[in-house]
Amino acid sequence: MPLVSPPLDGPGADPNTGLAPLVLIADDDVDILNLVRVRLERSGFRVVATYSGDDALRLAGEHEIDVAVLDVMMPGLTGLEVAEALRRDQPALPIVLLTARTAEADLLAGLAAGATAYVTKPFSPQELEMRITELLGRV
Repeated sequence: MPLVSPPLDGPGADPNTGLAPLVLIADDDVDILNLVRVRLERSGFRVVATYSGDDALRLAGEHEIDVAVLDVMMPGLTGLEVAEALRRDQPALPIVLLTARTAEADLLAGLAAGATAYVTKPFSPQELEMRITELLGRV
């Protein structure tokens, strides 16, 4: 079941809407999903989160997301497949792949799928937040 945080205003809010950036998170690991969701919400982001690639693609169609954070290995659609679909629909959307796969071939496959950034597990939630902030131009 997708989780959606309430609208927030504050640092980094869009000057036209007054809303904080909306981050889509998709990861089938409940602990990682909740860790990232809570970290970003506490930092003033709005979040839509789910455990599957299929739901991630559906949520991206239902919400105007500002950035996507996708686990590579998920049930149904993989993060690579979701990234490819998002890239076709929203060419400028920042996409962060979050994965335990560290081989160069995996990195290249992620970039070929349309990823803007590639973060390997284990990861620092602070580093991930900083990467998202940079991608959104909130530095």
